[in-house]
Amino acid sequence: MRDFEYESPKTLADALQLLQQPGARPLAGGTDLIDHLRTERVVADCVVDVKHIPELNAVEEGDGTIHLGAATPCRAIQRSSMIREQAQAIHDVCCLIGGVQIQSRASIGGNVCSSGAAADSTPALIALNASCEIAGPSGSRSVAAEDFCTGPNTNVLEPGELLIGFRIPKPAPQTGSHYQRFIPRYEMDIAVVGVGAKVMLDESGQISEARIGLGAVAPSPFLAAELGEFLKGKTPSNELFEETGERARQLIHPIDDHRGTAEFRTHVTGVLVKRVLTEAVRRAEQQQG
Repeated sequence: MRDFEYESPKTLADALQLLQQPGARPLAGGTDLIDHLRTERVVADCVVDVKHIPELNAVEEGDGTIHLGAATPCRAIQRSSMIREQAQAIHDVCCLIGGVQIQSRASIGGNVCSSGAAADSTPALIALNASCEIAGPSGSRSVAAEDFCTGPNTNVLEPGELLIGFRIPKPAPQTGSHYQRFIPRYEMDIAVVGVGAKVMLDESGQISEARIGLGAVAPSPFLAAELGEFLKGKTPSNELFEETGERARQLIHPIDDHRGTAEFRTHVTGVLVKRVLTEAVRRAEQQQG
């Protein structure tokens, strides 16, 4: 590992100023960045630790949205009853990423900014219709979660910009969400396929809205908008979700790698879509009354 300067700003303004320096890199949890620095996959002249900035560690609600700071540790998100009840898919993600020690450092923001095709956080945020809040030298902007990643390990962040958090719309009554992934074994903590879904039911029990995010089956996680349109107005059933899973298989572009073949990923995608929708509906039905 080559030498670098370390800074730990306490305000967002100070962090943004430090990030203007050539070779500056933000550190949220560091579970990816530290390893990349050690192997020199990433080179930095200055590491800017953003974990002590209040805005980046917030878990709060207001104005019809849930605000989740980008540097908030997964363990803290797990413990939030608000997240567990109103953003269930993200709670699922935070329970899956690593063990307790990793969860105490790892952040949703860091996971999203790594922009891996197999990131767990991104399909869940897409399903929840989250927006990514970005600050930089030119001001602030908001980007839909499904538009944040632009390719394998690339995203919309410009030099000097920082992802500061996420805004998730508070769910309407009878809304449930869920995230599941498949991994070859527990020790291999990278998804072969990841699926997040949110389902809202109307008073008659039909699906009034559905969003499905798919991960590890294309260059970037993406919103399967066609599946949401297919589900809208229909009554939840095993057969419906079976058909939705089959349709999902037609939308993806998986690869062969050491974790799984394209054929296997295609099969698993359909299975997980069905399972995730079934659980999301079950959770939505629990919200009745």
